[in-house]
Amino acid sequence: MRGVPALPAITSTFLLDALSIILIDILLGGDNAVVIALAVKSLPEKQRKLGILFGTSAAVVLRIILTFFASQLLQIQFLKLGGGLVILWIAVKLLTEAEEATSKEHHVQSLKHAVWLILVADVTMSVDNVLAVAGASKGSLSLLIFGLILSITFVAFTSTLLAKLMDKYPIIIWIGSAILGRVGGDMIAGDPWFHDTFHPSRTLHYGFEVGCALGVVGLGWLLGRRHKARA
Repeated sequence: MRGVPALPAITSTFLLDALSIILIDILLGGDNAVVIALAVKSLPEKQRKLGILFGTSAAVVLRIILTFFASQLLQIQFLKLGGGLVILWIAVKLLTEAEEATSKEHHVQSLKHAVWLILVADVTMSVDNVLAVAGASKGSLSLLIFGLILSITFVAFTSTLLAKLMDKYPIIIWIGSAILGRVGGDMIAGDPWFHDTFHPSRTLHYGFEVGCALGVVGLGWLLGRRHKARA
């Protein structure tokens, strides 16, 4: 019975750590939700749910794997640089595809194509999220599992909501692509090689993120005009 008084303190600590994980998932999981929403935007309604289900399910496996290697991966030069470039490419690609899907020449991408883009984006964007959740769990396996499950649930719900909003308000497509452009710029500027070579200040770092966001939107607009001119 001597151990009973210690239970409230343990419970309080557990709840505080769980709350930290919830906040981390809300703050860092939004970018992943944007990717999924853009990827399934051009799919028929029935396939959207499958795309979100397959994409988020595979993301569970990827995040479990990343949990064991995330801290080591972040120290590899050019890895975040390459990942950031991939995110920029995906942002432009998803923007142009979503715009084509809203035009009269409705172009539907395959479910496999959408899931593949979700996986590529998730594996490049989730390292920071996994590290943050792993740190907040403080070695607790139950908290770590809780964080992984919560992040996937949050992303699945948010991406479903965003995809529906994109149908009604196409401007969200452009905002989402700009967000991905910012994420890509942040990954590039955070790469060890980039940081050691250019020594960017915080202002320049943020400026680079904004430049990448505007670059994605601008390139997407130019490609969209070219597509309409050819149609």
